[in-house]
Amino acid sequence: MEKNFYDNINVLECIEKDGIKIEILEYKTLRGLRDVCLAENLYYLEKAGMSLKQIKITLNNSAVTTERGALYFHKGNIAAECETGGVGGLAKKLIKNRLTSESTFTPTYSGTGEIFLEPGFNHYILLELKNEAIIVDRGMFYCCENGISVEVSAQKNLSSGLFGGEGWFQTKISGTGLCVLAIPVPPAEVLKYELKNERLQVDGNFVFLRTASLNFTVGRSAKNFVGNFTSGEGALQTFEGTGIVWMAPTQYVYKTLAQCFSAPLLNTSRSADTSNDD
Repeated sequence: MEKNFYDNINVLECIEKDGIKIEILEYKTLRGLRDVCLAENLYYLEKAGMSLKQIKITLNNSAVTTERGALYFHKGNIAAECETGGVGGLAKKLIKNRLTSESTFTPTYSGTGEIFLEPGFNHYILLELKNEAIIVDRGMFYCCENGISVEVSAQKNLSSGLFGGEGWFQTKISGTGLCVLAIPVPPAEVLKYELKNERLQVDGNFVFLRTASLNFTVGRSAKNFVGNFTSGEGALQTFEGTGIVWMAPTQYVYKTLAQCFSAPLLNTSRSADTSNDD
């Protein structure tokens, strides 16, 4: 049975270090057809190119912290705990949950064995931090090696908080170790820039990850009001300094399509046959 399971699995990405291995698994096919409606849904999924994915973590006397509710099952000598850090620690966690959409309580699993997180149609990236810090959009954190810190990051200036499109608070992930992020688009549609004492300006809020050392502001697209008015562009997100910026240029397209069309998976009636949604 185990061989049959892994025969139906592609390993999209794998990262390993110091007693911990994290893999992004992809199910090649879904063949659990039981009725016509299920077959119709699976047909749309396959035509749209969607695939079911799952994070597998292998521990060897190590530990990992996950988003609350992410666990599917684990096998081996693995212990779970969720520390609140006392009254003060609980207050900080509640504030973090309110400001960043990350879970108030993040369980830690330690020991030796295998951990499978919940399968879904999300897109993931694996990162290894080396005594560094990154800022990511709210709700992107999925799991990390124990020792990585996940905190609230406040915007450093008025313009980025009011006009940046990201709100006043994002998530800061720092330290040394491995982490998994749920990203808004497939990895093949992510554009990664390495700035070397340079400036990048973006018309929109589709930058989802940046090095914490970069200066983030929001400014006009032109030097004066007339130029700003005639250019047709509004305020631009501006990233300056030395570091990495990850952006999802196609993110806006998916949001627009989601608003324009009704998904056939939410409608199993015959009218769903005429839907053009992917």
